Amino acid sequence: MNRLERIKGCLLGGAVGDALGAPVEFLEWNAIRATFGAQGIRDFTPAYGRVGAVTDDTQMMLFTAEGLLRAYVRGSSRGICHVPSVIHHALLRWLMTQDYPPATHVSLNGWLVNERALWSRRAPGNTCINALKASKHFGFLAENNSKGCGAVMRVAPCAFFGNAFDYAADSGRLTHGHLTGYLAAGLFADILQRIADRQDSLEHAITESLAEHGDKPGLEETRTLLERVLFYYYEGYRPTPERIDEFGAGWIAEEALAIGVWCALTATSFEQGVISAVNHSGDSDSTGLIAGHLLGIQYGPEAIPARWLEKLELRGVIEKVAEDIERVPRDYSGYGGEFDQVIEAEYPGD
Repeated sequence: MNRLERIKGCLLGGAVGDALGAPVEFLEWNAIRATFGAQGIRDFTPAYGRVGAVTDDTQMMLFTAEGLLRAYVRGSSRGICHVPSVIHHALLRWLMTQDYPPATHVSLNGWLVNERALWSRRAPGNTCINALKASKHFGFLAENNSKGCGAVMRVAPCAFFGNAFDYAADSGRLTHGHLTGYLAAGLFADILQRIADRQDSLEHAITESLAEHGDKPGLEETRTLLERVLFYYYEGYRPTPERIDEFGAGWIAEEALAIGVWCALTATSFEQGVISAVNHSGDSDSTGLIAGHLLGIQYGPEAIPARWLEKLELRGVIEKVAEDIERVPRDYSGYGGEFDQVIEAEYPGD
């Protein structure tokens, strides 16, 4: 599988998991079972007025990718760039799509913010909204103690740039002030990067990532849950809705990551893995997205059921972002040629 297929699989897979979980995000397992049957939700059903709708998770993931691409352009053309600040600027553009005014000037240039389908509220998390609204300048760190999963859910694109752990953790701090909240995001991106760059299996990527980063102060909660997931995996414990509910609801960073990882580790297919990840009491769209990212990056877009891809909201936008993640670092020279000018119009370096 080539790099572009891994990027597309990762981004599309996450969005599909998000869309599958969106209709049941706020439902308890008993309510999901009563509505959809003993096996739970197994196919796209309407949410936010349409089938295949994505949530704020995918929206923020796309703006994070835009920030990374704009940071690459800025660093290549000017020789200096603070990547989290450029990601912050991109996230503030997302904030404006939610009809909230930022406290600092935001440039509405580039192409992504002009995609009108993104200008839709999909139950955005209060932590992200409030932290971004309070930002006094680009790179302003969140002044809260939240370890909600809002940083983890958006950082998958960091896997395809530079030091994924640092990019994800540092950008996570823009909205989440608790060490677990942003370090779990760093670990997630690092696991994805090991799969993308080294073709590691998911199990090996997890163990290697924990070996390198697991002893960092603040990663204790995340490491403990991921080690528990690995134990369950080795012992053959599969994630049922009841077991996931005992494990946690996924609203907080370490639980969302662990649930998504457990469902991806034990999956017999992309479809089965994301179905497992959304059928529980809790943050179904975020755990579905995390499992979808992990499965998609391993198996590519071909593994995603066509009936889901055909109905996925923003599919064309997601595919363009994936293609640009592969293309821009390869083709952008920073010397101002005609091709560079086209890229700079799409991803201005600010």
